Amino acid sequence: MEVKVVNTKGEDTGRVVSLNDTIFGIEPNDHAIYLDVKQYLANQRQGTHSSKGRSQLSGSTRKLGKQKGGGGARPGDIKSGVRVGGGRMFGPTPRDYSFKLNKKVKQLARKSALSYKALNNLITVVENFNFEAPKTKDFVSMTKSLQVADKKPLIVLANANKNVYLSARNLASSKVITVSELSTYVVLNAKSLVLTEDAVVAVEQIFKA
Repeated sequence: MEVKVVNTKGEDTGRVVSLNDTIFGIEPNDHAIYLDVKQYLANQRQGTHSSKGRSQLSGSTRKLGKQKGGGGARPGDIKSGVRVGGGRMFGPTPRDYSFKLNKKVKQLARKSALSYKALNNLITVVENFNFEAPKTKDFVSMTKSLQVADKKPLIVLANANKNVYLSARNLASSKVITVSELSTYVVLNAKSLVLTEDAVVAVEQIFKA
C-alpha cells in the first residue's frame, strides 16, 4: 500500500511511502484485538477497592434474637451482614486484575489495529517535523492543514520530541506518542493516524519479526 507524503501544511511533497502489507495489510483478527484491549484496560485498574467483612468489625458476638420464630433470617450477632451496620457479605477486596498475554497475540492485535486504519484510509504520512518552541497554536494549525483536527488524531513519532509533545498536551482530542508506545487500544481509540516518515520505518523494524 502506497501513501503520499505531505508536509505540515498539508501539501504534497512528491514523495511516496510504501506501507508493509505484512503490517498494514493483514486480515484483522478481532479476537486478538479483544484480548489485547481487555488486558490494557485491566492493567489500568488499581484494584484497591475494599470493604469490611464481619470479622473486621468491632462489636459483641452475642446472639441478639431467637434462632426460630422471628419471621426472617436467622439472627446472629450485631456484625451479621443481614443487619444494618453489619459486615459486607462477599464484598470487594483488593486484587490484581492484570493477566498474561502472549507476545505473538499482542503483536497480531497491533497489526490488526493498524490494518483497520489502513483499510479505512485513516493513515496520513507527514514528513519529519519539529517545533522551535512548544506552541499549541502551531500544533492545531498543523492538524487543520492535515485535515485531521476534528478526527481525534494520534500523532506517532519515531523518537520523543518534547516540543511536539508539550504543544499537544492541552488538547483532549489529540495525542502524541512514540512508536515504542504504540498499543492496540491507543490506535483504535484514535479516529485518524498520523505517522512521520521515520515512524513508518521504525514501525516496520519493530514488527519485522
